[in-house]
Amino acid sequence: MAKPYDLEERTEQFAREVRKFVKRLRKTIANIQDIKQVVRSSGSVAANYIEANEALSPKDFRMRIKICRKEAKESRLWLRLVDVNDDKSVDCGRQQLIQESTELMNIFGAILRKGKD
Repeated sequence: MAKPYDLEERTEQFAREVRKFVKRLRKTIANIQDIKQVVRSSGSVAANYIEANEALSPKDFRMRIKICRKEAKESRLWLRLVDVNDDKSVDCGRQQLIQESTELMNIFGAILRKGKD
């Protein structure tokens, strides 16, 4: 998956990739709940980044970026919890999404650190 340079596009792509990924999962009781959570949190990363770009103040921007980082971290948790039923190709897709959520967390963390100057 090529990573867009534009962070708004990248966060939206992350949410889209999560939605494609969850379609491949078995619909067990636990997975259904975890799927709901990861779909919400991945979409929230993108939505809050859009909100950050429309922030009313620097304080509002920082709060939205903190939410983006939190939601990316939460997405990573739910991705780790879903049951891939020992399917190596599904697990490979999960690992790529976990990597992307980690990279997004790091990017948002860097934005926050840079803003503390």
